[in-house]
Amino acid sequence: MMTAIPDVKAFFDEPTNTVSYVVSDPATKKAAIVDSVLDYDPKSGRTSRDSADAIIAYVKEQGFEVEWLLETHVHADHLSAAPYLKEKVGGTLAIGSYIRTVQDVFGKIFNAGTEFQRDGSQFDRLVEDGDTFKLGGIDVQAIHTPGHTPACMTYVIGDAAFVGDTLFMPDYGTARCDFPGGHAGTLYRSIQKIYALPDETRMFLCHDYKAPGRDTFEWETSVGEQKRANIHVHEGVSEEEFVKMRNERDATLAMPTLILPSVQVNMRAGHMPPAEDNGTTYLKIPVDAL
Repeated sequence: MMTAIPDVKAFFDEPTNTVSYVVSDPATKKAAIVDSVLDYDPKSGRTSRDSADAIIAYVKEQGFEVEWLLETHVHADHLSAAPYLKEKVGGTLAIGSYIRTVQDVFGKIFNAGTEFQRDGSQFDRLVEDGDTFKLGGIDVQAIHTPGHTPACMTYVIGDAAFVGDTLFMPDYGTARCDFPGGHAGTLYRSIQKIYALPDETRMFLCHDYKAPGRDTFEWETSVGEQKRANIHVHEGVSEEEFVKMRNERDATLAMPTLILPSVQVNMRAGHMPPAEDNGTTYLKIPVDAL
C-alpha cells in the first residue's frame, strides 16, 4: 500500500531558530500543528502572538480543521503557544508520556509547589512509544526518541517524520544531551530507531542554525540523507564514538538564552505559572541550578 503524503507548511521563527509546522491531509482538510512558538522578549518579559497568529491565519485561509497540537518535547529554547492555538482553532494537545519525568525534575528545580501537578494532566493526551492515531485519513505513528530530553517523541505522519531536536540538518549534526535527563548513548539509540524508517521518509526538523559555509536556513531532509551524511552520526559511527564526541561538544556549549522561562512554561503545557496575590505572573530564575 502506498504511504500517504501529507502537505507540510513550515513557519520559521528566526529569533529562536525554531520551525513550526502545519501538517494537513489534502483529502480531508484535517491538520496538525507541530511545535508552535509564543513570542517572548527576555529583556522585557513581554509576550506576543505574532508567530502563532501567522499559523492561525494560514489554517483559516486553507479551511483546515485542526485535530492535533503536537509537541515533540519540552522545549528549552522557546515558549509554546499551544494553549493560545487551542483557544483559537482547537485541537488535542499531545506530548510524550515521559513528560512526567521532566515535570518531576524541573518541578523541583523551580520549586513549583504542590499545586503543580507532575502527572502530565496539563496535556490532553500523553503518547506512548508505538502509539498510532489518525490525522484525517493519514496514519500517525509515535516513536519515543529520548536522549536530548527524556520525553522526546518523533511523529511519523504518512511519509513525513517530525523529529524535534533529535537531529539537525546533516551538515549541523545532532542535539545536545547535557540538559537534566539527557544522555548521549540514549540519543544514539533513538537515532537508530529513526534511521530504521524508509530512506525516502521526509524528515522535518525543529531548528536550524546555518552550518558553517551555508547561507540559507534549511529544515527538511530525509532519513537516507541523514544516514549518508550526518556529520555526527552517519552510518558507520559507533555508539562509543558518538558518545565521546557528543559529551566533549556539550561541555563547550552555553545554556540556551530562553531555557529558564521556556521550561517552566512548557512543562505546564504552555501555560504560565499561577498569578501571585497581586495579580501578576512571575517566571523564576533559579540561581546556580543548571
